[in-house]
Amino acid sequence: MKRIISIILCVLMAALAFTGCSKKDSSLTGEELQGHPQVRVTMENGDNFVIELYPEYAPETCANFLNLVNEGFYDGLTFHRIVDGFMAQGGSADGRGIKGSDRKIKGEFAENGFDQNTLSHERGVISMARTSDNYDSASSQFFICYDDAKFLDGSYAAFGKVVEGMEVVDAFTEVERTYNKIDAEPSVPVKPIVIKFMETL
Repeated sequence: MKRIISIILCVLMAALAFTGCSKKDSSLTGEELQGHPQVRVTMENGDNFVIELYPEYAPETCANFLNLVNEGFYDGLTFHRIVDGFMAQGGSADGRGIKGSDRKIKGEFAENGFDQNTLSHERGVISMARTSDNYDSASSQFFICYDDAKFLDGSYAAFGKVVEGMEVVDAFTEVERTYNKIDAEPSVPVKPIVIKFMETL
């Protein structure tokens, strides 16, 4: 009898473990998001900041970002482009701004027929990077605005804002940088600015 009970308990524990794994591995969709989820970004030096997401403006963009966070995609990646008075860009899989994740998402902004997104690119706002010739090319790369950049409104999918620790993002501008092919000023950190990990709160 004890043997049978032990077997039943083992089966139940295995089932629970499997269910837990399945739930963890399942992907969120924009329709499932409620409220304003928060993500803590912890940098390699121990500093951290908190991003609050606004799915009412860009639901699939927020869901994609949270899925990547939960998968650990951003852990160990960098902020590879820092432009004074403009933005800090990160989330590139190759650390050079060329590669993203394997998934591409629809650009949730007005120029792409998505009028729901009226979130303006102001200081602290986080938005998705994309190629200039493809509205639906965003995947994992994002940028955080240092100052108002309202000229991007309607052309890029803003989806959240830094609500704690913006001074950590500001400090990125203090690192030594070199030139790239895009910017008229040095924007590539000489010493990588590394994201240790991201986590949902």
